[in-house]
This record gives sequence, structure tokens and C-alpha cells, in this order.
Amino acid sequence: MRSHQYPSDITAPKAKKAPLSIGAEIDLVIEDAVSGFCGAIVEVGKDTVTLEDRHDKRRMFPLKHNGFLLEGQSVMLRRPAEASAPAPARTASGSRAESHSRAKIAQAGRIYVEGVHDAALVEKVWGADLRAEGIVVEPLHGIDDLPAVIAEFAPNQSKRLGVLVDHLVPGSKESRIVAQISNPHVRVLGHPYVDIWQTVKPEVVGIKKWPVVPKGTPWKQGVCRALGVDEEWAMWQRILRSVSSYADVETSLISSVEQLIDFIFETGGAHQTR
Repeated sequence: MRSHQYPSDITAPKAKKAPLSIGAEIDLVIEDAVSGFCGAIVEVGKDTVTLEDRHDKRRMFPLKHNGFLLEGQSVMLRRPAEASAPAPARTASGSRAESHSRAKIAQAGRIYVEGVHDAALVEKVWGADLRAEGIVVEPLHGIDDLPAVIAEFAPNQSKRLGVLVDHLVPGSKESRIVAQISNPHVRVLGHPYVDIWQTVKPEVVGIKKWPVVPKGTPWKQGVCRALGVDEEWAMWQRILRSVSSYADVETSLISSVEQLIDFIFETGGAHQTR
């Protein structure tokens, strides 16, 4: 006779927990359990999500795909929820937040940055300002061909172009490229740091200082090695998640980005900050 102190069938499989539902936020790193493809979310469509891995390869998946993993945990993705709470008094950039304002139609002018990490950080801090002014930020994936890129864009008075450059210091390769630019409808500004990562204050990331990387070693690779981080994407996620406002980044980046926003919009002081 079966005892009632035990389940009727101890070999029966346990009920699986429903996957955690999370918003498909840009730069969130997830893995497709079926193919093993792992990358950051770079685009969210109506019914799809696009991932980009550390080799810049992209793959598109159904948004409601049930095989995603986040740090080994099964998750279901959903479109990021529309903001329903009252807007904060200040945006991440320190500008006054307008609770009932809508994003403007995109202007013809653009701000170009060197890569996807630069674009993500600018969006993290200045996203509200950019949407309010209708300004689009696009990654260039390097500035070696900047003169040709500018010529193709064909900037004019109603279609200005701003460019944010890493490591813009006297004698650098970047400074020599920028010296070739002479167009009243283009403004090129930058910061002195080797990479956009370094514009985030080290204490915000949880380190005493950014490591010194030997010449000849790719900077990001050297940083990861010095800090004991295996993958660059993992380090980038740590950096981006640590930033919540303009106070977390260096002054040179703040100054350059805000000057570029004003240059594109020609606000005459309408871009209100801090």
C-alpha cells in the first residue's frame, strides 16, 4: 500500500517555471539557445529583434522567440514599455524635461560618431534632448574616410553635420584627418580619450583608474585583459549600465556633444541645460 507521505510519482518531471519576461532594451546582451548566437540588441522591430555579436555580425530573431538566454537564464523578450510615469524634472543630460513634449520629426542635419558604442553612450545621456530636437546620431565605424563621408552627405545651411571624434589631440591620426575638413556647415569636435569607454569616469565603473595599455595592443583588448574581463562586450555592458547621467562622464565629452547639438539645431539658447 502506497504511503501518502510521498508524492504519487517521485520520478515525474517538475513543472518548468515560466521564462522571465524582460524588455528588449538596446545593448542588452542575450543568447539564442538554439544556435548559440550571442550578441547585443541593436534594433527592435514590430515583431523582430536584431542581435550583433562581437565580430559585428548581425542576426534577426522573432521577438517572441522562446529560446533566449540572459546570463544563462531563460527569458522572453517584449517590446520596451512606453513611458507612463511622469517625466523627471531633469533628463540624464541635465536638461529640463518637458513632460508633455513629443519627439520632433528628424532634421536633415546629423551627428556622426565613430562607432556603435559612441552612439549608445550619447543616446544614454542625451537621448531625451536628441529626440526633443529631432536630431539623429549615426555611427561611422571609424573616421579614416571622413572627408569622403562629408562630401557624400553634402552639408549645407539647412542640413548641417556634426562629428564627434575620439582621441582628438594634437599630433594624433584623428587630428590630421580633422585638419582636412574646411566647411562652415560642418563642426568636428572630440575628446582626448583613446576610446569612448574612457570618457566614463573610472569610479563609476568600479575601478580606480583606466589601465595603461601598451603600444601595439588594441586598447579595448588591453583594458579587458588588465581588468580580468574575458569578453569586450561584457566590459561594455558593465560600462554602459554604470552610466545614469552626465555626471558619470568626463567634461570634455559633455562640452563637445552639447556644442554639436546646438550647432545642428541652431537653438540660440533654446537647448536648456543644467
